Amino acid sequence: MTTKPTALRLAGALPAAFLPTAPTRADFTPRALQRRALPGPWGARAVVRESVAALFAGGLGGLIQLADSSAGAALATGLAAALLCLLRRGLPGTVLVLAGAAIGGYGGFLPVLVLAGWSAGYRIARPSVLTAVFCLAFNAVVVLSLAVNTDSLPVRANLVVSSVGFLLLAVLPAVVGRYRAQRRALLTALQERNSQLLRERAMIAHQARLRERHRIAQDMHDSLGHQLALIAVHTGALEVDRGLTAPQREAVGVLRQAATGAMRELREVVGLLRDDTLPEAGGVEAVERLVEASRAAGAAVALTRAGDPRPLPAASGHAAYRIVQEGLTNAHKHAPGARITVSLRYEPDALVVEVRNGPPPAGADGAVRGGQGLTGLHERARLLGGIVHAGTAADGGFRLAGVLPYEGGGRPDGAGTGADAGLPDDLGLDLPVPPDPTPRRSPALGCAVGAGLVLLASLGALAWAVVTFFHMIDNATLPRKTFDALTVGSPEQEVRRQLPSGSRQMTNDYRHQGPAVPAGASCSWFIAGEDTDALETETVLRLCFRDGRLVEKQHYSAR
Repeated sequence: MTTKPTALRLAGALPAAFLPTAPTRADFTPRALQRRALPGPWGARAVVRESVAALFAGGLGGLIQLADSSAGAALATGLAAALLCLLRRGLPGTVLVLAGAAIGGYGGFLPVLVLAGWSAGYRIARPSVLTAVFCLAFNAVVVLSLAVNTDSLPVRANLVVSSVGFLLLAVLPAVVGRYRAQRRALLTALQERNSQLLRERAMIAHQARLRERHRIAQDMHDSLGHQLALIAVHTGALEVDRGLTAPQREAVGVLRQAATGAMRELREVVGLLRDDTLPEAGGVEAVERLVEASRAAGAAVALTRAGDPRPLPAASGHAAYRIVQEGLTNAHKHAPGARITVSLRYEPDALVVEVRNGPPPAGADGAVRGGQGLTGLHERARLLGGIVHAGTAADGGFRLAGVLPYEGGGRPDGAGTGADAGLPDDLGLDLPVPPDPTPRRSPALGCAVGAGLVLLASLGALAWAVVTFFHMIDNATLPRKTFDALTVGSPEQEVRRQLPSGSRQMTNDYRHQGPAVPAGASCSWFIAGEDTDALETETVLRLCFRDGRLVEKQHYSAR
């Protein structure tokens, strides 16, 4: 009984941001978690790059945090920032959310937020997952900022500051990282396509050379061979003619021997030019001749057929012949004496040709090398819409099999169609690259639009913040003339009608300075808006009310 790993049922874009594939129990072993958190490869450059980034994030984060907290808290923040920086490669979504949550209370995580945003945009490929991660991180930033609110900002101002900061520190680096990732993927795809085109060009040139050699060999065999055969026949007939004298008969004999030698040399040249060594090539019906020839050479070859025979295109039949020929040749060469089985199976949609030989005898080299014949078979089958498989069998022998469709899109030897049609005799190839059916947009366009939207939103929020700041200053400023005109004992309602609405954010730092507040009184603080000799001081105006009347008015300098 076998046990299968139990997969956790997680669906949707948000879980996929942290675990892109359905996790199993094997994914939670210490080694698997380590590989997930710190994915390789870790070459020398990667180690140096990540170490420098961690030191930068930790050091800068600690310095930023030192301005708002103690040295111990700054050190802890720096160490945590360095750790998150190291984990951002393997867990970009998790690090982004954690940095967004921490930034609400600890400013030292600002560098990590920038690096995490870039890594998330660079490494998270699915747009839905990327959107879910940034939404979760933004919510963490907003919620923690509102909960902590160390600067005592109003809710609306806090939301604007959090949104602008997240857009500039996380979203904008993510857009840049996304552009880099898409550009790198595009360049990689272009390089792979260029390599593929070069390989196909070389393969087509090779096939063209083979076809040209085959055509030359066929022409030599058909024309020269026929003429030399006629010469040999006629000289043989003349040699036995009784009307010839002895010298004439001797001369005719020399001619006959020369013709016979020329035919023998012609066969050798034709055998070198052709891409096969057998004198005749045919279709499936010629497979039996190959088997008989192997048997005559002493090999144990069995031929089996299955299914109802069906007519094949000439190219498919010739490909089947070549597969059997190559399989028998390899068996004779690398496994002499082994039993060979040739099978022809007529399946409903394709012909399956298989040549299988047993393991080679002791001392024989059973490795199939070179692969020129197998490469040609693979290309021939691909052009027909079929496949060829070659590999070691379970018993240690070798198996060569091909699947050839009945309606193959191939062509007979020597007839070019498609990309290599009309090739000139000098093999000058001019292969047009097919146009892309779906024109691709440049990744720079989308990323530029995204970056532009982020900058526009940030500028709009900044303009709103400037307007709000000046409005808060107006609400917190009480003219000195109005302050001097107020008299102690005046009704509170009458006094407040002359006062601005006030701004706690602008006067919060001044409330704990100056004279003590009268017992039981509620006070309002304002700034005079006067120019002082010291830039770091401000004239503060304080009005205190009790029992519906103005009981005190004070003005003092505060820092």
